[in-house]
Amino acid sequence: MPYGYYYGMFDPTYILILIGVIISLWASAKVKTTYSKYSRVRSMSGMTGAQTAERILNSAGIFDVRIERVAGNLTDHYDPKNRVLRLSDSVYGSTSVAAIGVAAHECGHAVQDQKDYAPLRIRNSLVPVANFGTAAAWPIIIVGLIFGTSSFLINLGILLFSLGVLFQLVTLPVEFDASNRAVQMLGSQGILYGDEVRQTRKVLNAAAMTYVAAAAASILSLLRLIILFGGRDRD
Repeated sequence: MPYGYYYGMFDPTYILILIGVIISLWASAKVKTTYSKYSRVRSMSGMTGAQTAERILNSAGIFDVRIERVAGNLTDHYDPKNRVLRLSDSVYGSTSVAAIGVAAHECGHAVQDQKDYAPLRIRNSLVPVANFGTAAAWPIIIVGLIFGTSSFLINLGILLFSLGVLFQLVTLPVEFDASNRAVQMLGSQGILYGDEVRQTRKVLNAAAMTYVAAAAASILSLLRLIILFGGRDRD
């Protein structure tokens, strides 16, 4: 079947993209509603996200990671290169179980870094190649379609796109492990009590679903590329 078969008519492979969009929208809505719900539940300890992060880092023997406030909502992240843990406005000074859970999750990444957690190292090493692959994949595929002399450029584009998919897959164990560490540390440090731990786990599980959704959407996009262009020769 020639590549132009779908041109000018409905492309059934768009269903794969639609499924990916629906999954992503569902995951995004889930994390927003769950975080919103438990951001209104004040923790019994009364600790803020920043105080939680400081206690967890210190208890893990990590004293060289700065805790900074960053603008935005749920823009929290750990920067291993600069050794900085950045907490968003909605987390830094909040005493809610949701904010404490997010802060602890980011501390989980710092602990992973300290312990040289292999999936984190692999993910960090993939960042530049995944960014390049994602940005270059479609331009290379389009050039391959325009010149149409062989399938080399098209297959190269698919290969580059798959680097982004690989990054999404490697991200999953990193994020789930950070959440598991967070819940364990919150309990062992006495920062959350009883039902608060369960509530925080709900927040972190909802957040983890966004990474699952991103991986699923990437896989579906890759599958679409393979269906449309993979393994074909245009000679």
